Amino acid sequence: MTIENLIQIYEIKKQKYGEQAYKYISEIFDKAKQIHKEFALQRGLTDTEQSWRAFKGKNLEKLIEYIIVDSVRNLGLEIINGNKLEKSKNLPKNLEIIKRNLCVDYGEFGMHLPDVDMVIFEPKKCKIIAVLSSKVTLRERIAQTGYWKLKLLESALTKHIKVFFITLDEDETLSFARPAKKGRAICEVDTDGCYILSNAHFESSDKVKLFCDFLDDLKKIL
Repeated sequence: MTIENLIQIYEIKKQKYGEQAYKYISEIFDKAKQIHKEFALQRGLTDTEQSWRAFKGKNLEKLIEYIIVDSVRNLGLEIINGNKLEKSKNLPKNLEIIKRNLCVDYGEFGMHLPDVDMVIFEPKKCKIIAVLSSKVTLRERIAQTGYWKLKLLESALTKHIKVFFITLDEDETLSFARPAKKGRAICEVDTDGCYILSNAHFESSDKVKLFCDFLDDLKKIL
């Protein structure tokens, strides 16, 4: 099972649901899980749950990037995977500038990159517009995302960067605005927006919305 297989399943959904296909990402992963399990059993592996969780988490961000990359580029922007900035050596000059412009200063403990999955930037000026984190559920990353938002706000060089979270919200943490669960509260107060890839009902707000609103909000920033 690879990201290419996921993209193929997504494109089939897109033929049926058009731009609303993002609401069925969980179904796409449900189908992919069965394929993943069959391949694992053929290789003699019996405990497939752990490898599946790792696959799902890693490839959710890749699938989101695939879904938005053309629209981001149509706005004159570019997108890069956060791991590429973190781990790659000998980056092109423009990406080295992006990397330095995103770093958080910990004084005597050095400069460190925030843990983000995607970085959206204006390529000519090497100006970072937004960073995105994506997880299946909020409990995996949302507190960390809120932390990085607060750290970016501390510097005049990074305080303009928007911090967004994209999730399947499979544990339905975002279902209700009041009374808010901890994850919902963090989304509302400590991020610039949280976007849901789901067909399930939830109470929306200025900060918590459907994924289809993401690009509109990105345009407003520009």
